[in-house]
Amino acid sequence: MFCLRNLGCLGQAGSPLPAGMVLRKTRHFGLNVHLRLLSALRPAEPREKRKWSYSHGVSDIPLLGVTIGNLLQDRVEQHPDRDAVVFYQDGQRLSFQQLLNQADQLAAGLLSLGLKQGDRVGMWGPNSREWVLTQYATARAGLVLVNVNPLYRKHELEYALKKVGCKALVAAPRYKELDYYETLFELIPELATDPVGDIKSRTLPDLKMLIMLGQEKFRGAFKFDNILNAAGPSEVKAIFDIQDMVQFDDPINIQFTSGTTGFPKGASLSHHNIVNNSYFVGQRLDYHNRVARICCPVPLYHCFGMVLGCLQVPCHGATMVFPSKAFDAGVALQAVEAEKCTALYGVPTMFIDMLNHETLTKVDLSTLYTGIMAGSPCPIEVMRKVIEKMHMKEVTVCYGSTETSPVTFQSLRDSTVEKRVSTVGLVADHVEGKVVDENGRIVAVGVTGELCTRGYTTMLGYWGDTEKTAECIKQDRWFFTGDQAVMEQEGYCRIVGRLKDMIIRGGENVYPTEIEQVLYLHPKVKDVQVIGVPDERLGEEVCAWVQLKAGETASEEELKSFCKEKLARFKVPRYFMFVEEFPMTVTGKIQKFKMREETVKKLGLAHIHPH
Repeated sequence: MFCLRNLGCLGQAGSPLPAGMVLRKTRHFGLNVHLRLLSALRPAEPREKRKWSYSHGVSDIPLLGVTIGNLLQDRVEQHPDRDAVVFYQDGQRLSFQQLLNQADQLAAGLLSLGLKQGDRVGMWGPNSREWVLTQYATARAGLVLVNVNPLYRKHELEYALKKVGCKALVAAPRYKELDYYETLFELIPELATDPVGDIKSRTLPDLKMLIMLGQEKFRGAFKFDNILNAAGPSEVKAIFDIQDMVQFDDPINIQFTSGTTGFPKGASLSHHNIVNNSYFVGQRLDYHNRVARICCPVPLYHCFGMVLGCLQVPCHGATMVFPSKAFDAGVALQAVEAEKCTALYGVPTMFIDMLNHETLTKVDLSTLYTGIMAGSPCPIEVMRKVIEKMHMKEVTVCYGSTETSPVTFQSLRDSTVEKRVSTVGLVADHVEGKVVDENGRIVAVGVTGELCTRGYTTMLGYWGDTEKTAECIKQDRWFFTGDQAVMEQEGYCRIVGRLKDMIIRGGENVYPTEIEQVLYLHPKVKDVQVIGVPDERLGEEVCAWVQLKAGETASEEELKSFCKEKLARFKVPRYFMFVEEFPMTVTGKIQKFKMREETVKKLGLAHIHPH
């Protein structure tokens, strides 16, 4: 690091730099580049306090115009033998060179099946080596990876695959209590008779091939390892030539997110979206100055694990450590110690579990300095304990959504504890943020309104749904988040509520309408409304207000069992309130805020996250 105070290269000789500005020698993808001004931890404060709720993430670091495939190839040239990914519990690890080699082998294998650039390939399963290989293989081959929630049930899986027209699906045999192949066989009975690689499903007409992980032989399906080893040297070598055909604005990933309708929508993201988001989040975490070994117990199917985690491999040469297939607090802590991790990711619920795990006092976490906490608000005491007991003094909070790649606001590594729990930080580099009233007009600082963001982060759109895309992305490219927010004079942003009724349960987004539609199918249910209520561990829990049909009786367990058959576990309501009527306005609109207030009072939850 070199001080610029006396170098005179920025105007008059001897002119002092603005506070917090330093000159650093940097390397960028294996090339020596000019000396560049970089901000220190905190962006320069504006000369005048802002009057309006608008902020722009000014940066002297340019956006990257590069695809995932080329980025990985460049990074391999710098340090081929460094660990790229480690699967701690499975005892597996791949160097950068091995990751590229195996990704290209798989890419060539997928293309040999007849897949073409732009075809959609679904990935359904927990964290695994195969998940990461599929992520990078699809990127290198110009295919579009479709992330499928590993907890999806049959009707959720059917909807997702049909919505985006998946041509191939890579799936684990099973996960937790779910038998994936049995679910697939119920959905696609043609697997019993159709040739492997040429499925003719009446339910899923676009799906032509199923690729199963593991060593078992499944009717109608390829083995993953066979596809991985299917291509010859010349076909693998041809993957390098494809890189010039793939463009960074091409769609590369579809991630499902629900809206107020309750039906999942496929957010289509480009290389440009997610590469830059990972890169600039890593910049704020100082990954460009320190060797990063990141413990990532969050799922890969989610933006958190895939973008903020796995893409740090090519973006900053980081090593990603995945402790286990599903989150286990003890294993995560052991992985941090064994792999000497410098960063740890998680939603507040995960950190609460790790802080309360017996392993905490038995492991050495001194290599940690930073990490990301995201997904839901973090209680201040939890943040303090993470900083003190887990040595994560520079942990940051991130905010965003699947539609924004995902991060648009992030706290700084030296933000106060109070700022880290009461706000979502400052707007990200190269991103704009504003708060508007119900008419779309910008509001003054300190006034509540809807948070909007604009920039490279905004998705290409919802796959095959221009109407829904237009509802949230206006012609001027502002994305309307649906969150109520207040922007402070310094630019810090507080999320104070949600215009939509989305529930965030342990970092998972739960959409009431989807659950309501399932409960409506129960023969005893007349009407139902679903709300979120406070929970000490998960942030929020799901509560269903149920009106039964005249003369009917039902128990909580009966309705829970019904939901478990049709919904992922995290969507099943914890609480059921059997009521005669719902609070409504004079025009007949349900007043969910009154339902929430009454439920909190009845269940004795007022002490949790008081406002």
